[in-house]
Amino acid sequence: MDTDDSRLQTLERPDVGGINQWVYQSLRRNILCGGFAPGERLTIRGLAEKLGVSPMPVREALHRLTCEGAVAVRNNRRVMIPEMTPPRLKALYDLRIVLESHAALKAMPYVHETELLELERLDRVVDESLSLPDDVQSWTLANQAFHRYLYQQHPVPVTVPLIESVWLQLGPFLRLVQHGLSENYRVDRHQEALEALRQHNGFALQRAIEADIRDGMASLESVQGLESFFG
Repeated sequence: MDTDDSRLQTLERPDVGGINQWVYQSLRRNILCGGFAPGERLTIRGLAEKLGVSPMPVREALHRLTCEGAVAVRNNRRVMIPEMTPPRLKALYDLRIVLESHAALKAMPYVHETELLELERLDRVVDESLSLPDDVQSWTLANQAFHRYLYQQHPVPVTVPLIESVWLQLGPFLRLVQHGLSENYRVDRHQEALEALRQHNGFALQRAIEADIRDGMASLESVQGLESFFG
């Protein structure tokens, strides 16, 4: 399956300089938000035309994304979004739970009133995105912003790049969740996490983060035709 470049969402283009980084961030954001499907072929020429740039920055961006596990290069030099299999999906979600519960716990001592206020604001953005009909992209960006901000409070957030690598690998699969997203988020796990942070309760914080990730898995389990991934 070749890429449908008409779906490509781009960030605001810089007036001068920074084109390589802009191309990379635009492609990265599309992958994070499910802009490409698992197994979808990416063409350098097609992406370059859509972005209005030469092939060189696209080639460089795809190389960086390959190093992050977001895209794969096959033996015939074909660039594509990796296929998703049930074992791979389970492994990625298991890894999310381990990495993110650890990152949250390590960040907790550095979360004070100012940080709590910002987390509350970010959670309101998540709630607003859930009210938008079938807007998975807005919800994904808002949800990731909440988690990223929390984890980055640790002065040496070494787990954040690892976590974002997992998000990148899961992103294409999220495009399959197009309906009823809010049905699987009836319990606000972010509020549970915030309460745990206020009480400096590391165990409760880790439980809230794990439950939030498992609720995301429930969204995928509810999609018709994906039963084999969760059997």
